[in-house]
Amino acid sequence: MVKTISAKEIAQKVINHEDLFIIDARNTDDFDDWKIEGRNVKVHNTPYFDLLEGIDPIKDVLPKDQAIYVVCAKGGSSEFVAEQIEEAGYTHVYSIEGGMKAWSEHLEPVKIGDLKDGGSLYQFVRIGKGCLSYLVESNGEAAIIDTARMIEQYEDFMSGKDFKLVALLDTHLHADHISGGRKLAEKVGAKYYLPPKDAEEVTFQYEPLQDGHEIKVGNTVIRSVYSPGHTIGSTSFIIDDQYLLTGDILFIDSIGRPDLAGLAQDWVGDLRNTLYKRYKELADELLVLPAHYMGINEMNDDGSISEKLGVLYAENHGLQIDSEDTFRKTVTENLPPQPNSYQEIRQMNMGKIDPDIEEQREMEIGPNRCAVR
Repeated sequence: MVKTISAKEIAQKVINHEDLFIIDARNTDDFDDWKIEGRNVKVHNTPYFDLLEGIDPIKDVLPKDQAIYVVCAKGGSSEFVAEQIEEAGYTHVYSIEGGMKAWSEHLEPVKIGDLKDGGSLYQFVRIGKGCLSYLVESNGEAAIIDTARMIEQYEDFMSGKDFKLVALLDTHLHADHISGGRKLAEKVGAKYYLPPKDAEEVTFQYEPLQDGHEIKVGNTVIRSVYSPGHTIGSTSFIIDDQYLLTGDILFIDSIGRPDLAGLAQDWVGDLRNTLYKRYKELADELLVLPAHYMGINEMNDDGSISEKLGVLYAENHGLQIDSEDTFRKTVTENLPPQPNSYQEIRQMNMGKIDPDIEEQREMEIGPNRCAVR
């Protein structure tokens, strides 16, 4: 029987920068759109249908002295291919359980640091989609920012720990992934916060996030900073005067796109003002923690995604555009394809539709596309 390995185990190997060799048996178009990536990951794509008669098409690329991992869309085809490879005499062959669907949904918690008055800040890396969420815990209370749809993984992390979840916050109305913030808040009886300018069409009750709003979590204060541009309501958070959570406004190697609600020309001025004025007034030593990352090159040695604000002003190419006209062209014309199902995701995050879990998974499949290239 073919051996299997979980998406969690693969994620930990990627975060630890281990050497990995992967056969991706999906169709080439799907592979070209989105794949498992890592500093020391080598991925070879040959579609499943080309391997039905045996492994001759990939024999020349298979390593003799290294484990081989096989992935497909859902985990079925990869088991067949892995078995074929094993029967050809390769001993360390594994099928990745659940395929790219499982890869898309795994959250890996990484500790960012300790808070000044006790407690900790964790970053949850959704490595298969480049999404980042955060858990603040302090003196028996906790808050989660930009919660992913897979709320059970946060619950598992908190299980047995001595704190109560009191607040769920979204930096903006997301368009590339389904927020789990409202659902988890309702489940545990916590407050759910959302910027009101992004919430004009929502169908549910929420706590409005205004500029300068302070939310107490244990001994720690989360302070909101209105920072429009990706959306009209986009709001950043300063935590413990050490950390700046920028949502989809500022990334490590790029900046946010202003077009996902169809209002790029209206919002580009807001984006420039946030990046070139509002953030400029903040301390260079703040550690920027975004809601997404674009590539594995942005990952630090410990698996986290972060950088000092002052470093980004020196190195991030999106912060080096002096001309307002050039900036406007860059962020309205130099854009990647829009995220898969982004209109449906926005509708769901407004509470207007409620698709079943399989439909939700299909809506989220693929990479995030929230940044200007």
